[in-house]
Amino acid sequence: MTIADHLNQQETARIPLMSELHRVILKNDTTVIATVGSMMGKQMILYTDRGSFKYGLAGSKDHITLHVLPIYGNALLHARYVELLPNAKLQKGCINFKNEAQMPLEIAAQLIADCAGIDMIAIRQNYLDKKKK
Repeated sequence: MTIADHLNQQETARIPLMSELHRVILKNDTTVIATVGSMMGKQMILYTDRGSFKYGLAGSKDHITLHVLPIYGNALLHARYVELLPNAKLQKGCINFKNEAQMPLEIAAQLIADCAGIDMIAIRQNYLDKKKK
């Protein structure tokens, strides 16, 4: 399935916001490639860096979810966006929201730009190397 097909299957009112978020992610993090795939039992747009998951964009019954792996392991970055997105629900590594008022595109662009330089593959490798010791 193409990304356009996936977006067109979303709730009609969400298509413009999800389409813009897709563009924001690709513009602000040039390390990722977008494909439609399954994660956590749900079809979504998966954004990967060298084959490793970095972001996911999904529509569900009640909200849109932006999965952001870099904030899962970065407490300072997570705390920053808790403050910048007071109307969205931030969990450990994802942000749930219903509309652009809860997830302004300018803040989404800033979030992705902040995460773009975070090399999740290097972080994982460092973790595995330390675990071996």
